Amino acid sequence: MLDWEDILLRLVIASVLGALIGLERERKNWSAGLRTHMVVCVGACLIMIVSAYGFQDILGANNIVLDPSRVAAQVVSGIGFLGAGTIIFQKSGTVRGLTTAAGIWTVAGIGLAVGGGLYLAASITTALILIILWGLQPLEKKYSKHANQQTLRITITTQTNDIALINNMLNQDMSNIELLNFTRNESNCIFEIKFDNIENSRISYLLEKLRHIQSVEEVVWNQN
Repeated sequence: MLDWEDILLRLVIASVLGALIGLERERKNWSAGLRTHMVVCVGACLIMIVSAYGFQDILGANNIVLDPSRVAAQVVSGIGFLGAGTIIFQKSGTVRGLTTAAGIWTVAGIGLAVGGGLYLAASITTALILIILWGLQPLEKKYSKHANQQTLRITITTQTNDIALINNMLNQDMSNIELLNFTRNESNCIFEIKFDNIENSRISYLLEKLRHIQSVEEVVWNQN
């Protein structure tokens, strides 16, 4: 069995490596942020320690054969349920959260590696994940059409004649509209507009015009 110092070292390293990746998600205000990634990494590390060293007291018994990877292997498939919880399918047809889900899955692998004593492999993987999530983001924004898309959500009251006014405003002033969705219920109407690489000055101009329309209840501007 491992000494308590070695167990403590592995769990601490797992928490630090998980935190590094969690901080990158935290700065984007994802629900799976710092604490989630730390918990996943530490939990996977503990499972690996238990799987590899937790049953050594019965190995000497007759007809007992243990596979040290049997418990740890369940993490690889089981973590998918947690990752699926971070994926959001929006009404506009877009899917968000896939990168965070993949990050959680990889953090679990990092925790397993640390639990198995593979510190170098876990550290290199953490560095590569940070490069992918953070370092390559400017490159993605430059060349990816999806990364340049931005979303505007406008909520107005149903009891108003400004629906046509806002619709005309969007059609006249915005030539970068990629997708426009309109939904209506008893209490309000919602415009969801997806823009393709629009200038901030044009959005500021539109927001200023919307500010003077009394029926507008909420405006949410989401920059990817």
